[in-house]
Amino acid sequence: MTAAPIDFFVLTGFLGSGKTSLLRDFLVSDAASDTAVIVNEVGEIGLDGVILRESGDDVPMAMLSNGCVCCQIGSDLAFTIDRLIMPPRPAGAGPLQRIILETSGLSMPGPVLRQLATLAEHRMRVAVVGTYDLARGTAVAAFEEAAAQWAASHRIVATKADLAPDAVAGATEAIAGINPVAEVIATADRTAAVRTAFAPLASAPPLRELTPPTTSAHPRLALCLVRPVGELAYADLAAWLDNVAGALGERLLRIKGLVRVHEAPRPLLVESVGTMFSPPRQLSADNPPPPFVVVIARDIMRAEVEQVAPSGLFSFSWRQPESAPGAAEIKAEWVS
Repeated sequence: MTAAPIDFFVLTGFLGSGKTSLLRDFLVSDAASDTAVIVNEVGEIGLDGVILRESGDDVPMAMLSNGCVCCQIGSDLAFTIDRLIMPPRPAGAGPLQRIILETSGLSMPGPVLRQLATLAEHRMRVAVVGTYDLARGTAVAAFEEAAAQWAASHRIVATKADLAPDAVAGATEAIAGINPVAEVIATADRTAAVRTAFAPLASAPPLRELTPPTTSAHPRLALCLVRPVGELAYADLAAWLDNVAGALGERLLRIKGLVRVHEAPRPLLVESVGTMFSPPRQLSADNPPPPFVVVIARDIMRAEVEQVAPSGLFSFSWRQPESAPGAAEIKAEWVS
């Protein structure tokens, strides 16, 4: 048992709302020296852990792979927490002060909080930190996943102030409208926002959640894992991404992945929130996963993605990002 309570932050927020960027900015700060991280992604391949590793920090980190942590029963979450807490700390390091679980953009916090309640012997103070994307505002509240994430949050951080600076002034009122009891962190000062998001907890705040549906958690959403058949020309990749966005329109929620192109020595990180793409960049982290792209969209037919031109660039596999009889359990994969 640890000598002092550990702060456990469940970092939640809808697809593309800036969770990984918020966590990465915290991990490169001096305040993160006594932190461990658990990353869960809805896709079959964990990319966020690799992106977080680009900072070069030696933060203890584990990936929960093979599914959305909120949808799986009997996951390795409890085992993973034990593995982070119980081993002795490195020589000269202080005691572990916080663990941050970055959930997938489709995870509802309620099931996660119930799993954490079984770990009372660790005396963890648990809080939910939600992200509020200033560029999209309350538009994503139409998704029950986003509504549940905000409702459960003790702190809500306004993200992407650089993309929507005019929205910062009204963010506090907008966030209060969706969760009037959450602590609101809405400032154009990125450093202050990051520091406050994971500031120490004075006590264990009361846990809040919306009652999750008893049916499948994500009935309208589909996830497509797209694998390049070989190294691509950048022009072909750009054309395919543009055509996917054009074909799906507002039904496209997220694209994220790594692709090797002839013109770059390292794999390119490609990602979009809806149809808005970030500029591709070369991934600097060592040992990246094999090339892949995850496409998450709602109310679509498979042919809408598989028939996008240029053809012949990718192979496709599909699944619903939800629990189902016989679904694979989440497995812990250690990054460090």
